[in-house]
Amino acid sequence: MTEMISATVLLFLIMDPLGNLPIFMSVLKHLDPKRRRVVLIREMLIALILMLIFLYAGEKILSFLNLRTETVSISGGIILFLIAIKMIFPSHENNSSGLPAGEEPFLVPLAIPLVAGPSILATLMLLSHQYPNQIGHLTLALFIAWGISMGILLLSNLFLRLLGDRGVSALERLMGLVLVMLSTQMFLDGVRAYLKI
Repeated sequence: MTEMISATVLLFLIMDPLGNLPIFMSVLKHLDPKRRRVVLIREMLIALILMLIFLYAGEKILSFLNLRTETVSISGGIILFLIAIKMIFPSHENNSSGLPAGEEPFLVPLAIPLVAGPSILATLMLLSHQYPNQIGHLTLALFIAWGISMGILLLSNLFLRLLGDRGVSALERLMGLVLVMLSTQMFLDGVRAYLKI
């Protein structure tokens, strides 16, 4: 049960819906509100399907690549640490979608890489490798994290109005701090397991 809760928190933090709010808003701002909701739900469903594929095929991919659990845990910890650092110290690059004005997004950039990016796909592979007998719990954790992210993105106008740009930024940094601790724990678990051998 504790593994499921920590997996839910981890997946939610990597999905980073609060950090993605401004990008989602800028990509979808030219759409009619009803159409915006349809597009958002569609993109989130595409992302969910892709994440489920990686969760269920992750163990087979890692077995095929002949990777040991410790290696995956250490490298996963490093990747998550780098993501967390970006959340705490965001770069001020222009987050343009790369779409022509007025064009409706499909698959890119909302589903991939904003929601189902390389980091969450790698994490799902790692989790399926670490807990092969708890795929049901991991699936539930993924659904919960995805559902909360979906709720936040559907209520994006409300969140941005309540929190403001500074509030969203502060919350994202706080989430980054939690992710630093989770990634360090993952790294240390991998090192501990490796040193026992």
